Amino acid sequence: MQADLIIKIVPNERGNPTGKLADVELHFTGRSPLAGLKLIGFSIWERPAGRGRYVLFPARQYAVKGERRSFALLRPIVDSTAQDAIRDRILEAYAEYEQRAAADDAQGPATR
Repeated sequence: MQADLIIKIVPNERGNPTGKLADVELHFTGRSPLAGLKLIGFSIWERPAGRGRYVLFPARQYAVKGERRSFALLRPIVDSTAQDAIRDRILEAYAEYEQRAAADDAQGPATR
């Protein structure tokens, strides 16, 4: 069974919080049992001093004795590097989004 996946980039146009570039949704299509559903909670952030980007995965925050903690909602079954493939694909999708946006900006406003 193969799940078709669309990565939707939702840009952070307000620039708040600082460093957050976009939210990301994973849309499932095709014949997968997940078809028609989306997984939200991913975000892309700029590293301090412009040293690259990273992806935050969906997590639920909670407190224990006043200390804030996070519980990851998407976890590897066995291989701890299993998340690398989706992390890389999300970063690739954001780079593609940036290229399309730059090309659109270079063309200027549409003529009516």
